[in-house]
Amino acid sequence: MTDTKTMLEIRNMKRDYHLPGGFMKKAKTIHAVKGVSFSLETGKTLAIVGESGCGKSTLARMLTFIDEPTSGDLLIDGQKVDTRPGHLTSEMRQKVQIVFQNPYGSLNPRQKIGDVLGEPLLINTKLSAAERREKANDMLVRVGLGPEHYNRYPHMFSGGQRQRIAIARALMLNPKLLVLDEPVSALDLSVQAQVLNLLSDLQDEFGLTYVFISHDLSVVKYIADEVMVMYFGEAVEYGTREEVFSNPQHSYTRSLFAATPKADVDSIRARVAAKALAKAG
Repeated sequence: MTDTKTMLEIRNMKRDYHLPGGFMKKAKTIHAVKGVSFSLETGKTLAIVGESGCGKSTLARMLTFIDEPTSGDLLIDGQKVDTRPGHLTSEMRQKVQIVFQNPYGSLNPRQKIGDVLGEPLLINTKLSAAERREKANDMLVRVGLGPEHYNRYPHMFSGGQRQRIAIARALMLNPKLLVLDEPVSALDLSVQAQVLNLLSDLQDEFGLTYVFISHDLSVVKYIADEVMVMYFGEAVEYGTREEVFSNPQHSYTRSLFAATPKADVDSIRARVAAKALAKAG
């Protein structure tokens, strides 16, 4: 049974970027995220949608401690996070991991897959090399690969396989929250379905909480429990998947839906079901 306690909460989070002035130019401040607030229960998926430049990836970077908020509070698993340089604990870093959009650029081409997966475990000096290898091989199996892939390099894998490896790496430290920044947008449609199915299975297996960044409404409709729509750095709409898709309240949300091809979630579900049937047979 899923724990319904709050895993993630942000309160009035802001992120400003200050651009210095130059010859004949004044200094400028860009308000990338403008006072966003929300909470997310353990085991649920929040999809954050919006057009390029709306602030959704900036928000993802703050949630994963890559960027420090200009102001606002971030609470993870009920604990307020001190994101100032030098104050973030290793325990908190382990609770939150990120999977990036590009599976081709997120893996070191000079590292074997076993080293890619084993590297996060080096923070635990009690683990032997054999134990790290065992854990890496186990995670490869969990994402649909196998021990035979341990000594291969990233260029030997397809895009979908590389994203599976990136997901495996993110899970090596047993995080509680996974931030997925456009994780399937670089993949073919059939491969997207496979990776989405994998993410759903892993969420059930590990009790993970997801923040899923996307501009693809069909993907959002398939995977999300709740949806937040961002526009010029603000959260203009927030609700359950059913509420937002069936009765959008904000004019921007309605225009976003109108300008996007029909969210064909049925075709994604059909591809997932066909793959599961073929696997069973």
